[in-house]
Amino acid sequence: MKFSHSEEKRDGRHLDVLTDQENGLRIIVSRLGAELISLARMDEAGNWIGFLYRDDNVSVPSQGWANHATVMGYYIHRLKSGRSLYRGLEIKGGTHGFLRSKEWHLIGSAIEGSGASLTYQMTPADFCPSEYPLKVSVELTYGFDANKVGVLFAFRNHESELAAHLSFGLHPGFDATSFESFRLQMPRGCYRRYFAPGNFLSGQTRDIEFPGGEMPFEKTELPGAILLELVDVQRPQFSYVDPPSGRWVMLDLNGVPYLTLWSNGDPFLCVEPCWGLPDHDEQRAFEHKEGIQIIPPGGELRASFSMSPQLASCD
Repeated sequence: MKFSHSEEKRDGRHLDVLTDQENGLRIIVSRLGAELISLARMDEAGNWIGFLYRDDNVSVPSQGWANHATVMGYYIHRLKSGRSLYRGLEIKGGTHGFLRSKEWHLIGSAIEGSGASLTYQMTPADFCPSEYPLKVSVELTYGFDANKVGVLFAFRNHESELAAHLSFGLHPGFDATSFESFRLQMPRGCYRRYFAPGNFLSGQTRDIEFPGGEMPFEKTELPGAILLELVDVQRPQFSYVDPPSGRWVMLDLNGVPYLTLWSNGDPFLCVEPCWGLPDHDEQRAFEHKEGIQIIPPGGELRASFSMSPQLASCD
């Protein structure tokens, strides 16, 4: 296997480029937010074809969604009124938490055997108590495994006596020819939909016994976000397809508890693996949020999923 890692500076961003030359795969990660800004595959003519919305474009658009694959944490979506109480201490923050706005540390660039990876780290020294009051660090690894790009979160609770509560996820937006052209195939299983008018949980849910196939939601619902719990989905493999461009992405969400689907009506669909849910409209203490993850004192939490981008012309 042939892999390469290079660095570049562009528009004030420090970028890492990891390439699997044999399989024609490439990812580009911005150290600002540890954001995956490009997920690309080489076509038969030797051109890199991007799969993310605004793939490899780090400029700021005049309007619309400006990101590619936002890293969410130590909470996801929104805190009610931008604040919450955790063990009686105030947390303040914007949409999707503080990880997206921090410069991460690249602590590992591994090229070995049949794989290659980039590992980024965020430590308690990198954020303030008003963002998150406990000593919890996280490492985020993007890596190649055959034709897949794996994403691994690894949290460590450095508190010796306190359990740590948090939620996290990734917010990738997959590019489309148009808002009308993309499709999402969902596997058979039982899903629980959480309704969140105004971006906060109402407490209303609906269980859906889905036979498998194209997502059972109207695209007009996407701007309000569709929040799903994978209650009993035996083979949680989802397929995003944009037929006019020949691009499709298989997502293996084994072990992922929640999934958010969102688009603002522009040509993309966000398919977001989540370990947690947003605040209730009647806000609960942070440690009692729906879907909150718990790490015991001195413990670790590891969670992962993978994406396999393909072109219709590729074998």
